[in-house]
Amino acid sequence: MSNAAAMRPGRPALPEWVRRLPEYLMIWVPLLLSAAHLVSFSLWTIWISFTPSTLVPVAGWVGLRNYSAVAASRNWQIAFDNLLLFGISFVVLSAATGLVLAILLDQRIRGENVLRSIFLYPLAVSFVVTGTVWSWLLNPGLGIQKLVHDLGWTSFKFDWLIDRDMAIWTIVIAAIWQSSGFAMALFLAGLRSVDGDIVKAAQIDGAGPIRMYRRIILPSLWPITITVVVIQLQFAISTFDLVRALTNGGPGIATQLPALVVYDLMFQRSLLGRGAAAAVLMLLILLAVLLPYAAWRYLQRRRASHA
Repeated sequence: MSNAAAMRPGRPALPEWVRRLPEYLMIWVPLLLSAAHLVSFSLWTIWISFTPSTLVPVAGWVGLRNYSAVAASRNWQIAFDNLLLFGISFVVLSAATGLVLAILLDQRIRGENVLRSIFLYPLAVSFVVTGTVWSWLLNPGLGIQKLVHDLGWTSFKFDWLIDRDMAIWTIVIAAIWQSSGFAMALFLAGLRSVDGDIVKAAQIDGAGPIRMYRRIILPSLWPITITVVVIQLQFAISTFDLVRALTNGGPGIATQLPALVVYDLMFQRSLLGRGAAAAVLMLLILLAVLLPYAAWRYLQRRRASHA
C-alpha cells in the first residue's frame, strides 16, 4: 500500500514498524537462523568434547581427558607449530604483497583495470582448485623442476613439495597467491581515500615520495591494516581445503594444520570426542584473534560517536 493510499480519509495510516515489517523479516530472520545454527552446533561440539564418544555420540563425562590427549599428541603439536609458522608468514607476506600492489596501482598506471582484475582473479578460484594447480606446479616430476630440466639445466632442484622442512612454504606460496589480491583491494581503497589536500600540502613542504608514504599515507592505513591482518589470520587458522589438496598434510605429517587434525580424529580414526576437543581448541584460537579485534572496533566506534 502506498503512502498516498494510507493517508486517504477514513483509512488510518499504518504504523512505521508495520510498513517496515517485510524489511525486518528479510534481514533478521536469516541472521537469527544463522546465529541459532552456529550457537547450537558450537554448544553441541563443546558437549561432545567432554564425552567418551568415538564413532557415534554417547552420554558420559570424561572431563578434560580428550583435551589433554589432543594437546599431548604429536599431530597436534606439529599442527600448532605449523600454524604459527604458516600464520605469521602468510599474514605478513600477503599483506606486504597486497600493499605493494596497491601502491603500484595507485599511480594511475595505464591498464589499471586489467591489472586489478588479474590480481583479484585468484579470489574467484576455490582453494581446492588452487591447491590442485599448485601441487602440479611444485611436483618435481611434473612442474617447474621438470620444465627447467627439459630446458637443459639438469642441476636445478625445486622439490619443496616432498621436502619435510620446506613443504610448509609451498602452502604459504599458494595462500599468498590466493589472498594477496584481497589485501590489495582493501589497501587500494584506503589509498584512494587519503585526503588529497594533506598530500598536496606535504608536497609543497618538500616531502619526497618515501617520506610522504612513511609519515602520512601509511599511518592513515593503520585501521585497514588491522582489518587485513585479522581476516587473514582467520583464514590461516581455519585453513583445510588448501592443505588437503596441495600436500594432504604430508610428507608424513610435516604440513599438518589444526583443521586437518580435527578431520583425522573425527572421520578417519572415529574419535569423535577427541576431534570435538580439537575443534574447540581451534575455536579458542580463533576467538583469541576475533575478540580483541571486536573490542578494538567497539572502542573505535565509541570514540567516533563522542568526537
